[in-house]
Amino acid sequence: MIDLAFDKHNDGLVPVVTQDYQSRSVLMLAYINRQAWEMTLKTGKAHYWSRSRRKIWLKGESSGHIQRIMDIYVDCDEDTVIYLVEQRGPGACHMGYHSCFYRKVAGDSLEIHEERQFNPDDVY
Repeated sequence: MIDLAFDKHNDGLVPVVTQDYQSRSVLMLAYINRQAWEMTLKTGKAHYWSRSRRKIWLKGESSGHIQRIMDIYVDCDEDTVIYLVEQRGPGACHMGYHSCFYRKVAGDSLEIHEERQFNPDDVY
């Protein structure tokens, strides 16, 4: 099994940039620990470590918006990865948007630049 540099940081976590495999748009940034990494490789579905809930989660386990792994890229230091995924369902963001990066800086405020794809209250 491919081993990443989980021991490089005290928290044992490695950041993951998740992108749509066709458009290459950035869907989200999350973290994995060794177990989430192994589950992702074994199942072909994106698993992450939830820092707030302190547990592993399968992306889409609540919403049904699963991320199927198409390719994985590992950086030169083996401490950051990119998941290229097929995003099933209307979005990756728990706020109802396709991407977690649905806002941009506009002067001294944030401006929404995406349309909401689903109502999070209906999903979570």
